[in-house]
Amino acid sequence: MSDETGAAPKRTRVVLGEAAARRRPADPARAHLADGTAVGEALVKGLVRAQLALAVRLGLVVVTGLGALPLLFAVAPAVGQVKVLGINLPWLLLGFLSFPFLVGVGWAYVRWAERNEQEFTAVVRRPEA
Repeated sequence: MSDETGAAPKRTRVVLGEAAARRRPADPARAHLADGTAVGEALVKGLVRAQLALAVRLGLVVVTGLGALPLLFAVAPAVGQVKVLGINLPWLLLGFLSFPFLVGVGWAYVRWAERNEQEFTAVVRRPEA
């Protein structure tokens, strides 16, 4: 484009130095995470450790809850012969009621794992005192 005199307009360079100066300083915890420093690694290891501990605890609940039933039926065969609504108790417990139990444990795991992640996020976003 040109103005009325036919000369091209003078180009102006725009620098956003003021915007960069007003920018908040980087969050130290986020910087540690992004840079892979020892502090960032410790934060991530803490989250992984918490998630692993949760998984192990709920895994033990499942193993104990479902693993004890065959053991019970082997130790006390009379319990295995009990019928409820015309269905043998082992079939009822292991074939039908185990699925709602597993869904409940899975729901609890997701809820508690998300809580661990929210706590981790709160630690990362917490302003330094």
